Amino acid sequence: MNRIIWLLLFATLLSCKQEVKKTEAEVVLWEPYNDSAQVAANQDHEVERMRYKLIQSKVIDKNEVFRPLYAEVSAFSETSYQKLKPLVLEQDIPTIQAAVRSGKLTYEELVLFYLYRIYKYELDNVTTLNTVIALNPNVVDEARQRDSELKAGDTGDKHAIYGMPILLKDNINSSGMRTTAGSIALAYNDPEDAFIVRQLKDKGALILGKVNLSEWAYFMCSGCPVGYSAIGGQTLNPYGPRQFESGGSSSGSGTSVAANYAVAAVGTETSGSILSPSSQNSVVGLKPTVGLLSRSGIVPISGTLDTPGPMTKNVTDNGIFLDAMRGFDETDEASVQTNWEGVWYKPAEDDSGLKGKKLGVFKSLMESDSIYRTTVAKLRDLGARIFEFSPPEVDMSGFINILNMDMKHDLPAYLERFTKNNSEVTINSIADAVAFNESDSLLRIPYGHALFEGILADSTTAEELAEIKARLQKNGRTYFNTAMNEFRLDAVLSINNYHAGYAAVAKYPALTVPMGYKESGEPISLTFIGKQYEEGRLLKLGKAFEDAIQARNMPQGYED
Repeated sequence: MNRIIWLLLFATLLSCKQEVKKTEAEVVLWEPYNDSAQVAANQDHEVERMRYKLIQSKVIDKNEVFRPLYAEVSAFSETSYQKLKPLVLEQDIPTIQAAVRSGKLTYEELVLFYLYRIYKYELDNVTTLNTVIALNPNVVDEARQRDSELKAGDTGDKHAIYGMPILLKDNINSSGMRTTAGSIALAYNDPEDAFIVRQLKDKGALILGKVNLSEWAYFMCSGCPVGYSAIGGQTLNPYGPRQFESGGSSSGSGTSVAANYAVAAVGTETSGSILSPSSQNSVVGLKPTVGLLSRSGIVPISGTLDTPGPMTKNVTDNGIFLDAMRGFDETDEASVQTNWEGVWYKPAEDDSGLKGKKLGVFKSLMESDSIYRTTVAKLRDLGARIFEFSPPEVDMSGFINILNMDMKHDLPAYLERFTKNNSEVTINSIADAVAFNESDSLLRIPYGHALFEGILADSTTAEELAEIKARLQKNGRTYFNTAMNEFRLDAVLSINNYHAGYAAVAKYPALTVPMGYKESGEPISLTFIGKQYEEGRLLKLGKAFEDAIQARNMPQGYED
């Protein structure tokens, strides 16, 4: 179904709403298509893991996802959509909130605007990114409640996230929507809210829906496409569907924000899973210090390294979103108590931007990447003090053992807490997941599950694991601290997720901000890395960089 036919269908439905209500359960919004030509076209792709075996999900029926809100969205006209575009599209949270407070926009209209875009592009098999895989059926009613509270003057001194539609990566629990981690084994997992979701809801945020991801957060198969899951199919990059990787594992979070499907999305990272899809989709992504945000209620890989984080179109929203999710969680042993003022993420009025800031740059990247080199020259022109360095070589062996042994322990703990009373979730361990997958390998694991098999084969002892964790944390910090301490750096500058592994084991925060586009059109980002709990500093640096460079462009074909 192409977009013209889809819009004509909407126009027809506007004139017969009563009949729509009667036949809503029977309406066909989407039909599966034959993706064999697209699959064949990618068989010579220079990136081997982009030689897809399939693109369209063999599990999801988009009609089931989109029907519950169909009547609401069909009553929202193209005229209304076009009228609201200047108020919403690519705008930051403060600008959107100002439009609401001035009466130019309501929270209900804001939700319908984003839903209209999702229906417009995701129900068209030409433009679909296979990114939105679940919608909150109550989100329009919840938005109306926010409007009623605002009209009654009941909002008080609400957080800036109030009334903002948010998408969640589908390994994050949200009651009323299933949490699958992309796996058919968790297709009927319907748990209570994750801690960070409760934080968002308590502040009035609107959970719009769930987005696709690399299955099991890209820790199941080896050499398989990023952004693929058995549940959601192959997530595509709006800047070049089937041409550029979507990044992973928070693939849907990156692509949906890039396409303006929501104000923001939550991603998760163990090593690069926020930084990679953020940079690949020209959005701002923050991997916080481990422990700053709770991990409770998130399908885990590693309790040592996992963290959720915000993914947004700009740095201002990133700080607001981070602030809305933070809070001390007694059930997460890594959680820290933070008592910062509520607007700690905002740059001070007298902040001098980049002038005088000490930034470390990798000599190897200065030699190998022209966009990085040009950007560093711009930063120097803006008054930053640049220090080139070569990091010491450090031993990173054992990284895979941390992931193996942590997931072997942490996944059963998650399943015990959230699925033990759910008869439709039959796995309790990695071994169970392997057996489940192998019973229908063509559907469930078309790319295999080599990493799951590696978990089962790993015999690392508890004593050996403790040594590996301590050594890698020390080595990761040495990798950055050698230059940070010598030059008293405000941040180290990297590209995309190039140094995500080192930041992961160091448990250091990293913020990636759009830097530009390669000649091919593929996005590329500048990544700011700091020491523990320096998120505020990174956000200020990122905001100053963003204001000066203004690199982000909307993906072509998704501007309408």
